[in-house]
Amino acid sequence: VLSPHLPPLSPQADDGDEDFSLSPTLPRSQVQRSLERRSQDQVNQKVSELVQFLLVKDQKKIPIKRADILKKVIREYRDVYSEIVNQAGRTLQQVFGLQLVEIDTRQHIYILTSTIPRTEGENLRRDNQTAKLGLLMVILSFIFMKGNSVKDGAVWEFLRRLRIQPGDRHEVFGDVKKLVTEEFVRQKYLEITPIPLTDPPEFKYQWGPRAAKETSKMDVLRFVAKMQGKDPMYWVSQYNEAKTTL
Repeated sequence: VLSPHLPPLSPQADDGDEDFSLSPTLPRSQVQRSLERRSQDQVNQKVSELVQFLLVKDQKKIPIKRADILKKVIREYRDVYSEIVNQAGRTLQQVFGLQLVEIDTRQHIYILTSTIPRTEGENLRRDNQTAKLGLLMVILSFIFMKGNSVKDGAVWEFLRRLRIQPGDRHEVFGDVKKLVTEEFVRQKYLEITPIPLTDPPEFKYQWGPRAAKETSKMDVLRFVAKMQGKDPMYWVSQYNEAKTTL
């Protein structure tokens, strides 16, 4: 189970957020009872709102105040804030390669920093499109872990589980389907080819030549291992394959 390093929301009110002061040490049983009063869809929606809020702040490079998180997002869900923040943290790490870091402990101000692995020389972050390339790294990881070739339906189902809907306009990515099937393909990060004799037509996704040049299977495996809190050698066949490509 991934346990991202996330800042606690301390019980002292600040920046005028007296109405939203929370205790970071609510007993697990109390949080569990609060969760039981709410549907999973409600919690998921709040998690999605928090992820969007943090990403927009990060795109504008605006430091994030804890008081703003509480007032503008958590609001009436303060009794389950720890679950919301933890789930949002997992999504940020797994999808975008981002981690919430406190830079001012007195005023409780945070920024998002990248956890995407770097390679020697040029790498996947060279054009500084951290969020888009965080999404790309997740797709490359998914393809590698599934045997280097994945059907399009599996890719989109995987992204839906990460709350990225191909048909919706995303606040950070814009047209997600166009980004994945056109921009990443044009940039040679992905190759998408039709599968013969499929009706309706199906496609397979594989790494493109630029992905193989700018990162490595071992980098991607280390990325997956970091996200899941495991040693890369946990995945024996992928580890052996990654070693041969170094």
